[in-house]
Amino acid sequence: MTTSDTHSAWPDLKPTALLVLADGTVFQGFGLGAEGHAVGEVCFNTAMTGYQEILTDPSYAGQLITFTFPHIGNVGANDEDIEALNAAATPGARGVILRAAITEPSNYRSAKHLDAWLKNRGIIGLSGIDTRAMTALIRASGMPNAVIAHSPSGEFDVEALKKQAREWPGLVGMDLVPMVGSGQRFDWEETPWVWNKGYGRQSAPEFNVVAIDYGIKRNILRLLAGVGCKVTVVPATTPAEDILALKPDGVFLSNGPGDPAATGEYAVPVIKDVVASGLPTFGICLGHQMLGLALGGKTVKMHQGHHGANHPVKDLTTGKVEITSMNHGFALDKDTLPGNVTQTHVSLFDGSNCGIALADKPVFSVQYHPEASPGPQDSHYLFQRFADLMRARKAA
Repeated sequence: MTTSDTHSAWPDLKPTALLVLADGTVFQGFGLGAEGHAVGEVCFNTAMTGYQEILTDPSYAGQLITFTFPHIGNVGANDEDIEALNAAATPGARGVILRAAITEPSNYRSAKHLDAWLKNRGIIGLSGIDTRAMTALIRASGMPNAVIAHSPSGEFDVEALKKQAREWPGLVGMDLVPMVGSGQRFDWEETPWVWNKGYGRQSAPEFNVVAIDYGIKRNILRLLAGVGCKVTVVPATTPAEDILALKPDGVFLSNGPGDPAATGEYAVPVIKDVVASGLPTFGICLGHQMLGLALGGKTVKMHQGHHGANHPVKDLTTGKVEITSMNHGFALDKDTLPGNVTQTHVSLFDGSNCGIALADKPVFSVQYHPEASPGPQDSHYLFQRFADLMRARKAA
């Protein structure tokens, strides 16, 4: 067993939490949030703000998040910054890994200490880890499977935790959408947050949009409502004929967790029918990947993934560079895209595909999160682009 020395800053304290990697490496730290243990894939996120939105993003289901920014929890938590549709029940991240202990919150919007908030949501955390070393490990060796464990007594069955980490199959081939998606159809009317006013309501919609929920985020729905959409959210398994029966002006394919090829077994045939209908179609994240599969491309598991709020992406249609928010461990293989699919966006970090569009239909998607909350907001124009496509089709 290799045991990290990341708790050496507190030599007189007994570790109350462990991070046990599938290769047997054990990191010791100090527990926070919920007690118990959880297994998942360890990734790192470079965002400096928005930790509550990140932890409640359904796209993080099955993952343990290492925050590279050391001061997590310093603005507390509240009920407005939750991204999961079901604020109380929808799982996001399975665990959180921090460098520093959570300090007392200092923000006028804070309603609860992050530690108490994590307990209420059942998220296990630990602090005292050298997150720079963890990030370097992921960059060198890829995202490892691991178990995070928290016990106030400091007593652990390390061998059992190693076995659990080693035997967890990982995210490849795993369909996690049933864990996070909606079970029934509903309408959405809430519009984006405005300083000192909060969220508004959509009262005079111009478009009727059906959003297929693979793990959709609230701020996506708010931005759709903000450009004039009456949004009907439907479960991921909704047949294409039921979607088209709602007579939408456009269809939205949402973000979500897991392997797009696994979810695509039932989602791709529906997407193919939607595309064939000629309706304007817009996809984000998992929706982007499965649209690529429906158009004939393939997806691949990434080495370290993209997770953060500072990722530069170039829009090849305009030449502009956007700073974007990202959260994905799979990507479309741009070399497998057929000739009628145009690559519209590309990552300036590694050249991976970040956007596609069909040459002969009003269909497009992006890999990143243009709805990013709290930011960056460089890519909000994509929601207007979707609205423009629907307006043009209605006019025709």
